[in-house]
Amino acid sequence: MAKQKPAKQQERRELTDLERLGLRISSMINAPKAQLERWVTIHRLDTDTDEAWGGVMELLRETDGLEMAVIEDGVVELRWHQQSDDDHYVGDGEIEAVEEEAVA
Repeated sequence: MAKQKPAKQQERRELTDLERLGLRISSMINAPKAQLERWVTIHRLDTDTDEAWGGVMELLRETDGLEMAVIEDGVVELRWHQQSDDDHYVGDGEIEAVEEEAVA
C-alpha cells in the first residue's frame, strides 16, 4: 500500500510576483550574451504587477556598478562595466592570502 506524504511536504510555496520578476531579470542578466556584452534590455510584461516592477527597479537603482536607463515606460536598459584587474575574487574554494603592513 502506498504511503501518503505528510501535509507539510505536499504544500508548495508559490513565488511572489516580486520573486518571479526578480528571477526573470536575474536570468536575463546572467545570460552568456548579456555577460559578454555587459548590457541587457528588460521589458515589463503585462503580467508584472506595479508593485513587483517598482520593487525590482528600486533594487536595481540601488545596485553599485549598474547603470540604468529608462528607454520608455516598461523598457529599461542595464549596463555594467568589466571588473578591473585590481579586483580580487575568491573562486572555487581558492583562498588568497592578503599581506598587511604593520602599523607603528
